[in-house]
Amino acid sequence: MTIATGFGAGYLPKAPGTWGSLVALPLHFFLRQLAPNHYALALGGIFFIAVITAGQAEKILDRKDPGVVVIDEVIGMLITLIAAPNNPLIWLLGFLLFRFFDIFKPYPIRLIDQRVNGGMGIVLDDVLAGIYSLIVLQIFCYAII
Repeated sequence: MTIATGFGAGYLPKAPGTWGSLVALPLHFFLRQLAPNHYALALGGIFFIAVITAGQAEKILDRKDPGVVVIDEVIGMLITLIAAPNNPLIWLLGFLLFRFFDIFKPYPIRLIDQRVNGGMGIVLDDVLAGIYSLIVLQIFCYAII
C-alpha cells in the first residue's frame, strides 16, 4: 500500500491525485539525470510496479480505483515531463496540463477509465493523460523556447 499511495501522499486531505502528481516532481528530478534509454527503462519499471500495486490496493480496499491510490498520477506526471527542460515554470506547466487531462479525461481517456478494470485500468487512463500532457508541453516548449 505504501507504493500505491505514493508513500502516503494519497492519504493527504483533499485532492489526493494532486498530491500524487506532486510526488513525481522530486522523483523526476533524479530520473532526469539518467540517459534517455535508462529513463525509459525506469518508466517501464514504474509502470509495471504501478499496475501491480494499484491492483493489489484495489483488492485490499475492496473499492474500484480508490482515491488513496496515486501511483497512477506519479507515472502520468513522469510521462508528462519526458524531455522537459530543467525549468521550474515548464515543470509547473506540465503539472497543470497533467491535472487538466487527468481530471477532464478527454477521449479516449474517459472510455478507458470506464471500461478497463483492475490495476491496468487505474494506471492506463493516467498514462494517456500523461501522453496528452507530454505532447502539449513539447509543442509549447518547441514554440516558445
